Amino acid sequence: MRLLYLVHRIPYPPNKGDKIRSYHILRHLAARHQVFLGGFYDDPRDREHVEALRAYATEVRFHFLARHRLWRCGPRALLRGTPVTLEAFRDARLQAWVEGLLARRAVDAVYVFSSAMGQYLPRVPPSGVRVLVDLVDVDSEKWREYARNRHGHLLLRWIYHREARRLRAFELALAARADATLLVSEEEAALFRTLAADAGTVDLARIHSLRNGVDLAYFDPGRAHARPFADGGAHLVFTGAMDYWANIDGVEWFVRSVLPAVRARRGDVRLHVVGANPDPRVRALAGEAVDVTGYVADVRPYLAHADVVVCPLRIARGIQNKVLEAMAMARPLVATPEALTGIGCAPLDRLGTRDPRTMAARILALLDDRTQAQSLGRAGRAHVEAHFGWEAALQRLDGFLERPAQLPFGGNSG
Repeated sequence: MRLLYLVHRIPYPPNKGDKIRSYHILRHLAARHQVFLGGFYDDPRDREHVEALRAYATEVRFHFLARHRLWRCGPRALLRGTPVTLEAFRDARLQAWVEGLLARRAVDAVYVFSSAMGQYLPRVPPSGVRVLVDLVDVDSEKWREYARNRHGHLLLRWIYHREARRLRAFELALAARADATLLVSEEEAALFRTLAADAGTVDLARIHSLRNGVDLAYFDPGRAHARPFADGGAHLVFTGAMDYWANIDGVEWFVRSVLPAVRARRGDVRLHVVGANPDPRVRALAGEAVDVTGYVADVRPYLAHADVVVCPLRIARGIQNKVLEAMAMARPLVATPEALTGIGCAPLDRLGTRDPRTMAARILALLDDRTQAQSLGRAGRAHVEAHFGWEAALQRLDGFLERPAQLPFGGNSG
């Protein structure tokens, strides 16, 4: 099968959220099909990785888009009545490449990764071409949550509400054109089915879950890693891209509301915030109790030597890769229920809480009881081994690709 794969962010190296998913999907597709790969990179350092992707694709085309372009696209989105998300990823160079490729190559399927790339679908796909749309998360719902959590910021709340409305309309229109719409968890798929049922424009039978996995060989707790902490004491670890608002909000809340209660009884506890591009609000947290590392080449040493991994996200969509990675490394984990959604590990769910005092107490209990901490870590590893290997997760993808192309919902042949 000849397949066009469009991604909003270069899928290599697979070192954060969406790149992990898009990379493993690319590997899976490349092992079975002829792939034509196109998209963007927003980190100049990633340009050197474009060449590595030629091992997976017959043609590769990536263009640079500035990381902070989202806000600069606002006026254009207002004038056009479109989501800012779409304007941020609108690019004439990629559009020309897609149109040229479809004119000279007879592709059998188009795989659109993220709603932002849906704008590159031809208005009328060639007959027989199967269209898969991988929304990953219901991004419009994320914007709605941003609006709900921006207390006192009336302009930002209006902007976020507008983006939620516009993007939801586009997500639904995109799903109506797709042979299959994929989401990262059954919870996200169920949410999107509810939204689609209310709209009445999408065939609900075409909405499916395609869950994330975790690289069990790479995140192997049996491997030895040098200790990254210079001092003794107890060490909490949070990992993630630290220019992402949900991560910024989560770690600020944890440092303000949870960490003081932990350190009131255990003054030797230190939090390590491990992730690239820390926002100024994150850097401002650094001090005696908090270490902000910035970019690290490998998060595994931090996970391997963490006494407890924390994931205090108050806003989360889909499945959190950072949680799967901590579980794969057999580390005890305390998280909010939002961060645990879609994973279904009962021992972790029992520790999930949004209450600061309860979270502090559960962290302290794990620090005090090494046996309990080790047992929780083993349970997490066993759970991802049983349910979150990439190969098992992606077997469903083959079935979606093999089905014949269908008419858009509501279309007819006459």
